[in-house]
Amino acid sequence: MLDATPFKHLIALLLFMSIISCSAQKASDYQSQALQSREQVKPWQYTQNDATKATTLTQLIEIPQLTEFIHQAMDNNPSLQQTAIALQIVYAQRSVEASEGLPQSSLGTNSSKDEGSNTTYNSELSISWEVDLWQRISDSIKGADMDIASSQADLQAAKDALAASIMRTWLQINLQQQLISIESQRLASLEHNETFIIERYRSGLGSLEDLDDARSSSASTRATLAQYQELYAQYQRTLWQLLGQDNNQSNATIGAEFPTVLQPLASLPNQDLGRRPDLQSAYYTIYAEQYRSSAAYKALLPSLNLSAQLTGEALFNSPAWSLLGQLTAPLFNGGKLRSQADIAELTAEQAYWRYKETLLTAVNEVENALGQEQSLSRQQSHINDALQSAQRSFANYQTKYRQGLVNIIDLLSIQQQTFDLQSQLTQLIYDRLVNRIDLGLALGLGISK
Repeated sequence: MLDATPFKHLIALLLFMSIISCSAQKASDYQSQALQSREQVKPWQYTQNDATKATTLTQLIEIPQLTEFIHQAMDNNPSLQQTAIALQIVYAQRSVEASEGLPQSSLGTNSSKDEGSNTTYNSELSISWEVDLWQRISDSIKGADMDIASSQADLQAAKDALAASIMRTWLQINLQQQLISIESQRLASLEHNETFIIERYRSGLGSLEDLDDARSSSASTRATLAQYQELYAQYQRTLWQLLGQDNNQSNATIGAEFPTVLQPLASLPNQDLGRRPDLQSAYYTIYAEQYRSSAAYKALLPSLNLSAQLTGEALFNSPAWSLLGQLTAPLFNGGKLRSQADIAELTAEQAYWRYKETLLTAVNEVENALGQEQSLSRQQSHINDALQSAQRSFANYQTKYRQGLVNIIDLLSIQQQTFDLQSQLTQLIYDRLVNRIDLGLALGLGISK
């Protein structure tokens, strides 16, 4: 009759350690807290009246060549490729975690020879497997799965950010070309004024001081024009860098006109930032850290390992075999496992607060972009009115100057004001278009996966 005492001890030990586990693990549910935080986002302070529904960033600027550039960058941008490789590494790390739940086997062969005897060979096949009693290995694998989901969101965020950078750079090239055109017109007008002043001076109707004033304005405009031309070249080089190629490899020509940009619609009043990849990444990270926290606490419990060995000279011909089941429980390790469990719990809490920070940043970005849209719209309207008034005033001053009713300083002043307002209006249009791209990103618009 078998002695049941060892089995009673085993059952008692398992029950005791289960009680320890239940008392040790904390019940913090950071995933639910994160979802609750997102649901508590208040309606936006600002609204949009002329918004058009857009679901992707590429719908904001629908230019075939620009879309082609974005697709090209997805394959060639070095920074994005590094992020993609980081995702592959996370997949490999998941395989490492999953391997702990699978049987492990090893095969070994040794030889021995005694004096006066033949060489003998012995082979040994060992198989071991840890029984996942408490789902510790399963929790580790689930944590790795959440790491994959987080890295996938990071890759999507990198793609969205790259597409937005290409679109902003495209708009910058448009802007610089228009500013160059305005400054070129300003310079041509100033040079025309110089010629007119010389003719008046020869007729005894002007002075050399007028000519110096005109030449000073022309020189200043040439300096500004040189600055815009260099900025134009720099932004072109930046675009080719974002595309992952040398600027000498492309002969693409970018137009000088601003494209038509649709304004994305924030869903009012029910706000949903759940499609933002940075929020998704932070949320999956909470899941991953909580699974790891659970696995760390379960490491305090006993572990059951099964092992089998096959030995003999002829391994598969009447071998000797043995089967062993081993139950081990940590008793004293200087508090190492307990500290690791506490660290894992704190890391999960830290992930929650990182999510909360990301959420607050997202809300702030949307509010700022919506408020900026309204401000830029009003500024654009006022500057447009001012430009029309300045153009009428400039035409009047030109007539009066030719009649000798105003001096060159007055004419140059109103002329400078007119061109300055043209530049300012162009800059405002650019700022408004870029702000709409920023708003799209803030609301979670990205490129298609």
